Amino acid sequence: MSLSARRVTLPAITPIVLQKRVIKVYSEDETSRALEVPSDITARDVCQLLILKNRYIDDHSWTLFEHLPHIGLERTIEDHELVIEVLTNWGMEEENKLYFRKNYAKYEFFKNPMYYFPEHMVSFATETNGEISPTQILQMFLSSSTYPEIHGFLHAKEQGKKSWKKIYFLLRRSGLYFSTKGTSKEPRHLQFFSEFGNSDIYVSLAGKKKHGAPTNYGFCFKPSKAGGPRDLKMLCAEEEQSRTCWVTAIRLLKYGMQLYRNYMHPYQGRSGCSSQSVSPMRSISENSLVAMDFSGQKSRVIENPTEALSVAVEEGLAWRKKGCLRLGTHGSPTASSQSSITSMAIHRSQPWFHHKISRDEAQRLIIQQGLVDGVFLVRDSQSNPKTFVLSMSHGQKIKHFQIIPVEDDGEMFHTLDDGHTRFTDLIQLVEFYQLNKGVLPCKLKHYCTRIAL
Repeated sequence: MSLSARRVTLPAITPIVLQKRVIKVYSEDETSRALEVPSDITARDVCQLLILKNRYIDDHSWTLFEHLPHIGLERTIEDHELVIEVLTNWGMEEENKLYFRKNYAKYEFFKNPMYYFPEHMVSFATETNGEISPTQILQMFLSSSTYPEIHGFLHAKEQGKKSWKKIYFLLRRSGLYFSTKGTSKEPRHLQFFSEFGNSDIYVSLAGKKKHGAPTNYGFCFKPSKAGGPRDLKMLCAEEEQSRTCWVTAIRLLKYGMQLYRNYMHPYQGRSGCSSQSVSPMRSISENSLVAMDFSGQKSRVIENPTEALSVAVEEGLAWRKKGCLRLGTHGSPTASSQSSITSMAIHRSQPWFHHKISRDEAQRLIIQQGLVDGVFLVRDSQSNPKTFVLSMSHGQKIKHFQIIPVEDDGEMFHTLDDGHTRFTDLIQLVEFYQLNKGVLPCKLKHYCTRIAL
């Protein structure tokens, strides 16, 4: 019996070629950069690309935003979302933009859930035994079997009208509902308002001006697919904490565990960028910096706060004094008046200094980059040209502290506490309060800066 060979022809494998598109990304100072990207690139991949191209430090807070100027809305594009899909939903005549900037609050609710779920806004669908901690509430959002209910009064814009109405709302896994009878939660009194599976949640940037909202704490549901202003479901809260709670809860219910995976594994994406290829994270936290004494043969940690303050001031004065002497050897003036002028101007090159911006602009910048404890900037005072202002975030509120110049024995100093603690320049002041809380509600942790692309 003879065997004959048979030729088997395998079907040809066609390689999948991803189409590329050019996208334009803007920064806060309105500079932009064009990027050629594949169609399956995620928001996190775009951020990673810009971080590497611009040699920025990656502290996991860089974020891509979708900005809709014609209706005054903006939202965080989640790290896992496909950027091209976002762009395909834009209308041809709309001047929408992608923004790249810091957002320290993007995953802050995983670190400090107590700030995001006020007790008076949270209830539970089933009976619970004992008190529920904010961490347990967060776990309920990520669970598929249990969920907390977010409830409270919101102002809602009536469909097709300019008027707003204050109504009691209730957020559940199935969507957002409002009560037709006071604060009743009975099914017969609950009316469906919006689902979030096919909608995105946006924050209103100019609710009072654009939409006649009663407060500045607006947000809205917008269909994921292209839709006009009439398809928007506008809401606004009485305060920032309330708006933050609603928006955070909706994000958690919409994306669930995907948000937690984004938070825990920020480098997993199609671009193949790994933590090895990224600059090490540099951030100032309460546990990473301590006062040290290097004057002896061995270095030691300074545990006494009074001694730490004294050493910090002495080292700062010595360092500035040496700097002035070095300038003198090259022909620069060394008079105390000139050194004071130098120390007064040395802060202008710092990324946290914002020169002549208004109080409202300072607040807008801090809100943009996240109402996380310790987010700050320093600016010129508009009410007193000879002073400066430290603007910072604490407890989801923005506080302003005046930095006053004081003169002692012919030398100028800066102080936040009526002269009890003095600094030769603003750099020394900021560095001190990054290490020490002092008279501030918390330490300075993240500075607001305007980047250029």
